[in-house]
Amino acid sequence: MTERRTRRHDPERRERIVEACLQVIGESGVAGASTRRIAAAADVPLGSISYHFADADELLRAAFTRFAHVVSDRFEEYLSRATTLDEARDAVVQLITADLLVDPRELVLTHELYTLAARDPGYRRLTHEWMARSRHALERHFDPPTARLLDALIEGLTIHRALDTEPHGRAEVERAVALVTAAPAGRAL
Repeated sequence: MTERRTRRHDPERRERIVEACLQVIGESGVAGASTRRIAAAADVPLGSISYHFADADELLRAAFTRFAHVVSDRFEEYLSRATTLDEARDAVVQLITADLLVDPRELVLTHELYTLAARDPGYRRLTHEWMARSRHALERHFDPPTARLLDALIEGLTIHRALDTEPHGRAEVERAVALVTAAPAGRAL
């Protein structure tokens, strides 16, 4: 009599695959994120990927969507704690100097997503949604034109801090945030 193989109940498998995809991209970039490597990192059979995702692109989109939400939720958390303009400015400085893209894996993930977005409208929509969430959080404290400029400043300074051989110090970041947020929108500083 042959033993009947029981099916493993694994309700978290899809989520593990998405997290493993982010891990592999963070280590090796999108080019190195084969479904075989992702399945190994998730500790699932290779067939699980095709069971849960129509193709590798659907998996990449799910992974980058998750990543964008995690980062924007963190952004929202920082700004929601601020009750004054000075606290909001300080929250932005904290995000730039102590939180966003401090983890090398997040830096790789962000740049890989930007590269995909530069070529693919679907990923571009994802980055636009991410920016919209960031701006919405900023608009708790700043008018829309200032929030848009501040979002660009955050992006740029975060990248510079991560890649520059002499990253901007906290005082420089505080000055930049103060300059962008000091004057009413439409008026020159």
